[in-house]
Amino acid sequence: MLRKTTVAALAAVALAVPAASGCGAEEVVNKALDCANTAATVAEAADDLSQAASDATEDPTQAKKSLDRIDKNLDKIKDETDDGDVTKAVDKMGDAVDSARTDINDNKVPEVGPVKDAGKELTKVCTPG
Repeated sequence: MLRKTTVAALAAVALAVPAASGCGAEEVVNKALDCANTAATVAEAADDLSQAASDATEDPTQAKKSLDRIDKNLDKIKDETDDGDVTKAVDKMGDAVDSARTDINDNKVPEVGPVKDAGKELTKVCTPG
């Protein structure tokens, strides 16, 4: 489900390219594409986390790798945007990742629902229009 949302977001960005006009429009579109691509990567990592979560108490390595991957991409988005909605979504996702990491460190199965929800929100705010 999350990947369908990501594909829809990327399609919306692609459709926005011909519609954009004027000075700086290319830069806006490029930033939107970067955000959408990175959001897609974050969504994939969230899916990876979901798959790894069930085994996290026995082998937390994969879940931790997924969380590290999400963190890295969130940092990239945050560094490249000055959009308040994107920053808010990134912060929400970061909080969800921190909570999941705490669960893993406490030998608990991580709550992945908040991570997936935050990923959907991030994809939504990275979609222009």
